[in-house]
Amino acid sequence: MSNQYRPFIALTAFLALFATVGLGYYGLSFFYDFMVQEFGWTRGQVTSGNAVGKILIGPLFGFLAGWLIDRFGPRRLMLAGLLFGGCALAGLGSIATLPFFYLFFVMNSLSYVCGGPLPNQVLLARWFDRSRGVAMGFAYLGIGIGGALAQPLAHFLTVQFGWHSALILLGGLFLLISIPAALFIRDAPPDFRAAGPQSPTPILPILRRPSFYMLAVGSMCSIGAVGGTMLNLKLFLSLDRKLPQLEIAGMLSLVLIFSLAGRILMGFLADRIPKKYVMLIIYLLVAGALPLLLLPQPPLVLFAVIFGIGLGGDYMIIPLMAADLFGVRVMGRVMGIVLTADGVAEAVVPWVVGGLRDTTGSYAYGFSFLIFLAAAGAAVIAFLPKKGMPNE
Repeated sequence: MSNQYRPFIALTAFLALFATVGLGYYGLSFFYDFMVQEFGWTRGQVTSGNAVGKILIGPLFGFLAGWLIDRFGPRRLMLAGLLFGGCALAGLGSIATLPFFYLFFVMNSLSYVCGGPLPNQVLLARWFDRSRGVAMGFAYLGIGIGGALAQPLAHFLTVQFGWHSALILLGGLFLLISIPAALFIRDAPPDFRAAGPQSPTPILPILRRPSFYMLAVGSMCSIGAVGGTMLNLKLFLSLDRKLPQLEIAGMLSLVLIFSLAGRILMGFLADRIPKKYVMLIIYLLVAGALPLLLLPQPPLVLFAVIFGIGLGGDYMIIPLMAADLFGVRVMGRVMGIVLTADGVAEAVVPWVVGGLRDTTGSYAYGFSFLIFLAAAGAAVIAFLPKKGMPNE
């Protein structure tokens, strides 16, 4: 029965990530330049919504969400997060002032924490063992496919109905795609429940391990670099490079299409070679792609290929590495802490990069900062052990 049920678990995670990250994160960033142009907000302000939401929500709810998942399972929290996400997108389509902008970004951050990577990573880690890398790779295809489709869809809806209505329609689509399947999932296979997950494994010994902090810091650096790039890329291409909206949508989709190849490739490799080496490859791809944006005429297609492949593996490899180092039974709490730290980096770094562009008149300083962060992340990960060591 468990083997027959696993494909449905993977599909549910795919749809949840399609909505929470593909539509709610990458799709939402498509509208930033419209807000700058209509409301007169700065780049720093439109990228600050994600920062404010995740700084408020992440530290308050990240570890709590992880504890709740370990204690009660991911299903109920996931459903609440998915509901928040659809309402947040629709709400952002109706805003005209910064206070409501921040309010709906707080809801969007709640969606990310409760319905996004954290519960889905735990769900997949519980249901899959030997094929965990492939399962995680398939589920994370939802992010790339969702983000890739969100760009032309957002452009089409904006042309047809205006950007406000486009966001409201995306919110409805978010709910329609994600919630039905999540209503019917089971939190864990029978053998996992029989082993007694109601008595959580102590986490304090893990918090004493250097590898825990290496994973947290290394992933913060790389996720910060990825987030700083993706949330400023539309602004850079539209307001700085003056590219047409349709061409920009195509370029953003190209990045996310190549992220699909990255997820498949890195999931395949993660089941065959030490995950530390896969993680290092991913982080070096991100660090190697970013200097291309500093060239006078950036080779955008080449950037999309290299950065997209790195982007595809970046989020997926973290829970796989955590499961290898610390085990499955503490995944909720471990990833609650790590994803909270990553979420803060992913939120603050785009804000910093946007602010540097506002003050200096160029993205050169901001993109240089992103290169440094990505390289630092790779350097830290190089010191991770291949597997967890009890006496580390």
